[in-house]
This record gives sequence, C-alpha cells and structure tokens, in this order.
Amino acid sequence: MLKGLNPLLNAETLYALRAMGHGDDLIIADTNFPAESVARQTVLGELLRIDATAPEVIEAVLSVYPIDTFVDDAAARMEVIGAPNDMPEVQAEVQAAVNAAEGAPRPLIGVERFAFYDRAKQAFAVIQTQERRFYGCFAFRKGVIPPES
Repeated sequence: MLKGLNPLLNAETLYALRAMGHGDDLIIADTNFPAESVARQTVLGELLRIDATAPEVIEAVLSVYPIDTFVDDAAARMEVIGAPNDMPEVQAEVQAAVNAAEGAPRPLIGVERFAFYDRAKQAFAVIQTQERRFYGCFAFRKGVIPPES
C-alpha cells in the first residue's frame, strides 16, 4: 500500500500507466469484452485486471492519468447497438467520474462496437474490470502533465 494512491491501482497497472506516452490509448473493459484476445494484440501484450466496477476503476485510473486535451476522441465509450445516442447507467456513472477528474464537462464520444474493438487492438493496454452491466467499455487517450511553473 502506498500513500496517496488509490488501492485499486495494482503494481502491474501502475507500471503500464507510467510506461504509456502521450497519445497512447488505454481500454477499460467490462467482463463481457474479449479482453484476453484483444490484450494480446496491444503494445503491452498482456491483460491487466482490476476487480471492481468500471466507474470505480476509471475513478482510480484518472486519479493519476491525464486525458489528452489535444484531440476530441480522448474519452470514448462503446455505443449501444441500434441506439448509439443512448447512455446506459454505467456510462452515465463513468461520465460523472470523467467530469470530476477533469474539473469540467468532458463528453464521452460514442464509438461503434466493431470500431471500438479495432481501437482496442491498437491500444497500449487493456484493463478488464468486474463490470457486469452491458456497454461498460471505455477508451482513454493519455495526455500530458505540464511542467511546474
């Protein structure tokens, strides 16, 4: 246990988050996502797991992970099939966590299911959560931390 770090952030996850650079993608997926097979295709090449809900994991990750501010698609959610503008409860909870971490509204963009899978395969890493609600899959592009003034 370390002071100042959310206890959900295990050593493997902290290593991956620290190793990522500006513009690298992080996928945070629910239990139904094909996480193992997709993770093998990522830069990290292995699946990370955090045993908590998607909103809890995202809150923990965003406590140390900057979201990219240079692109519009830095915070994304998997769209509901047949209803791309719908935002299920799990996505609304994650949207609230993103807004809190950013200190201002930062809308999650919708990504069609198969386009999301393609984006995930190009990601740096995949974290699978214990989220059982459908459409609990998200992508976050890493930003930068500015120099101290």
